[in-house]
Amino acid sequence: MALAMHGQLSYHGQVRIFVMGNVAEPQDALGAHPAMQEAPMTDFSFQLYSARKISPIDAILPLLAGEGYRQVEGFGGVYGDAEGFAEKLKENGLSMPTAHFGLDLLENPESTIRIANTLGVRTVICPAVPWDKRDMDEAGWDAMGEALARFTTIYQGAGFDFAWHNHDFEFTPTASGKMPMDILLAAAPGMLWEMDVAWLISAKQAPFDWFDRYGPRITAVHVKDIALPGQGLEEDGWADVGFGEIDWPTLFAEIRANTAARYFVIEHDNPSDVGRFASRSIASASNWR
Repeated sequence: MALAMHGQLSYHGQVRIFVMGNVAEPQDALGAHPAMQEAPMTDFSFQLYSARKISPIDAILPLLAGEGYRQVEGFGGVYGDAEGFAEKLKENGLSMPTAHFGLDLLENPESTIRIANTLGVRTVICPAVPWDKRDMDEAGWDAMGEALARFTTIYQGAGFDFAWHNHDFEFTPTASGKMPMDILLAAAPGMLWEMDVAWLISAKQAPFDWFDRYGPRITAVHVKDIALPGQGLEEDGWADVGFGEIDWPTLFAEIRANTAARYFVIEHDNPSDVGRFASRSIASASNWR
């Protein structure tokens, strides 16, 4: 397949997990969920948003299958012909257990449920709030939490799990000092969490603290990396997994031990070379098994 393979290569920095500007050591005290420690790991997934610039986007599927991916995570750009895309997944031996559905789609349960069932989705995930609402006040986050509680009821009632995917803005305290992430999870107690660890670290949060508090609700993890200083400038500061500043082997072991994560979704928000990113990232991740 002729996918672009150009772009600057990054070197592998053996850097420990960046948390709050310090080095985070493994913490034995976080083994608070012993029942999770023996949970089987699923195959690595690929967030198709990472390949959104490829047209047609299904051209990435043979490459992903060839590199060893067995799952993909959907986003709005692949739902136009859900039936056709489901066939392409089947042809390439791929499944889509998780998928992102924006608020507009979530407000249309009939359509979302039809798409999810067609593609074999098991966990419906809200990816974010719109850009113009990311600096909401506490009342806005309370209202968002109420909406997510409603969606949780709707989609769980239709046989799906329902989860929220974070960015960094959920970790900016409100005027009263509350974290929006806490507000959302408290308002929708049945909702699960797809933790995007790199965004959490970018917000100067310690992942281990959040594992300890919400481990049983973390059902999926976005596996992506932050570029080393001075690198990845043309890729919005992100890196291929294993080639940035996050110590993923250590972090991955903590996730396995202290959360209920079932899905590990490799992602890059703006790769200059999708083929390179997909190949190098799963090669790195495969060493953690």
